Amino acid sequence: MTSAQEQSREIFFTGIGHFEAGRLAQARSCFERCQALTPGRPSVLGNLGVTLFKLGHTREAVPLLQQAVAGEPQFGDAWASLGLAHEAHADWAAAAEALTKALTLADKAPALWLSLGRCEARLGRTADALRALERALALDSTFAAAWSLRGSLQRELHQLDAAAHSFEQAIVHGADRELHTYYLAAVRDGSTPPATAPRQYVQALFDDYAADFQGHLVGQLGYRAHERLVEPLVASGRRFRHVIDLGCGTGLCGALLKPVSDAVDGVDLSGAMLEQASRLGVYRELVQADIGAFLASATQRVDLVVAADVMIYVGELSGVFRDVARLLEPDGLFAFTVELPTNGEPLQLLPSLRYAHSEAYVRQLAAQCALAVDEVRAAPIRHEQAQPVSGMFVTLRQRGAAA
Repeated sequence: MTSAQEQSREIFFTGIGHFEAGRLAQARSCFERCQALTPGRPSVLGNLGVTLFKLGHTREAVPLLQQAVAGEPQFGDAWASLGLAHEAHADWAAAAEALTKALTLADKAPALWLSLGRCEARLGRTADALRALERALALDSTFAAAWSLRGSLQRELHQLDAAAHSFEQAIVHGADRELHTYYLAAVRDGSTPPATAPRQYVQALFDDYAADFQGHLVGQLGYRAHERLVEPLVASGRRFRHVIDLGCGTGLCGALLKPVSDAVDGVDLSGAMLEQASRLGVYRELVQADIGAFLASATQRVDLVVAADVMIYVGELSGVFRDVARLLEPDGLFAFTVELPTNGEPLQLLPSLRYAHSEAYVRQLAAQCALAVDEVRAAPIRHEQAQPVSGMFVTLRQRGAAA
């Protein structure tokens, strides 16, 4: 053994000591010195890659971990960290492959089975995802996150009783109660739905969805609700002084309204959606806020409020109607879409985790807020699994001066 090899060996074991004691920065320094002295050794590459992963430097870790497992295919910790790093970068297929290799070598890690389940779910391989979650729960029956994802997949398969059981178990074992009570209400017949979707659910959903939003919604789901809602407003020949686009998303409505408006302001809970919308250059102002809170605090009068595919995440609408009525100028318009209930109730939380509102409910709220019903059109909102989703396109008008 050369002096360089001996020195590297000594530094390597010092690095292992630092790593096991949680001194990751010192461990990294040791492993980098080893790599400089004896480059290309899988044990060094792997431990450096694992350390970098744990320090949060996932992009730096990936090539090192790939070299390590290529040289030492039985290096389970390197496979696990490689899989988790790929997962962090949303490289679901590579993550699933690496995590499967890690779990083949040692399958007693519930958290890795959960990560594999998440990746399989992202790839649309629901049966494989459920098998991974069953393995996680076999190892730890108190694993709330595994129960939660299991329930979500069962809900998507319309296995509603099984989903309800999973969500109940998630709550029992410490999952977020507000969020999982919402999930539970969506799959259990007769449940009283929460008044609104939890903020963290809506924000996470659309932050995650933002980059692919328009391609998926418009391209794959045949979404044209924004056009059906806005086109009559544009065709009316009216020019709008000030428009509020509630739940503006990536700006589908704003882009259509800008040519007939002096100013369009957008409101959305998702910062990632607002970042996409800002690139259009059509909004005067973009505000990240819950629309209920935004409307409650708003004071500037407007002559048009639009909300395309937004009420499905709001639920109980009395506060929204009341505040929109307060803000509208005389003859101002409130145009929005809703989905229709399947159970005949005024308000329903569907298994899709979206709220549905009946025509009678909408008309009742309009009357309570002295808003005239200009138009109610029944038409599909979008298509899911090649089936149209029933909805309504509603336009209300402010009769006179707001109260």
